[in-house]
Amino acid sequence: MNLTLIFDLDGTLIDSAPDLHAASNRMLAREDRPSLSLETVRSFIGNGIPTLVDRVMAASDLDKGERDRLIAEFVTDYNARATELTRPYPGVVDALRKFRDLGLRLAICTNKPVGPTETILDDLGLAEFFSAIVGGDSFPERKPDPRGVLSLAQELGGSQALYIGDSEVDAETALRAKLPFFLFTEGYRKTPAEDLQHARSFDDFNVLPRLVEEFAPVSAEEA
Repeated sequence: MNLTLIFDLDGTLIDSAPDLHAASNRMLAREDRPSLSLETVRSFIGNGIPTLVDRVMAASDLDKGERDRLIAEFVTDYNARATELTRPYPGVVDALRKFRDLGLRLAICTNKPVGPTETILDDLGLAEFFSAIVGGDSFPERKPDPRGVLSLAQELGGSQALYIGDSEVDAETALRAKLPFFLFTEGYRKTPAEDLQHARSFDDFNVLPRLVEEFAPVSAEEA
C-alpha cells in the first residue's frame, strides 16, 4: 500500500512543554507576575502560541490590551530557545527511521508556524524524515480545519493517509478530513482517550510501526 503518515508535532513527536513552560514564565517575570506550574502551562498547549499566551494572560490577570505585544515578545523569546529543553519522545527516531526505510511518505501538520517548526526539526535531527510540512501559517485557518492534512495527503500521494496526533484538536482534524486517526496517549490531551474517535491508540512509539503495519499492510514489493 502506498501510505502517507501525517504527524502532529507538539505532544506527538516532541515534548515541547518544558520550553513552552519556561518561555511562559520568562514572560510572566518580565511582567512582574508569579510563575505558573508545568502542569498548568501544559494544559494550555494545543491551539498555537497566541492561544497559549491568551490562557497564560487570563491565568495571571494580565491586561488584555497588551496581548499583541506579549505575543510578539513571547514568539521572539521562545523561537530563540525552543530546543533548550525540548526532546523527541522515546522511540520516535527509531519509528521514523523504520517508516522511511519502508518507503512510506512522512509529513507534519502542526499549528506551530513553519519557520520555527523547521528550526526545531533541524535542531533535533528530525528534518531528514519529512517530505512536507504544513504549519499554522500555511493556510488562513489552522487545525482543526482539515485543509492542512488534506493538502499534505494530496501532495504526497498514495492510496491512503493516516493522521497521528495527541489531542482533541488532532482528533477533530482527522474526523473532519475523514482520515483514520492514531492517538498518542502520552501527549497534551485533556479528554479521556475513549471519548475521542480514533482507529488506534498507543503510548509507546516503539509499537507504532507494528500498529501501522496491522492497519495498512505494506507489501514487500512496495517496501
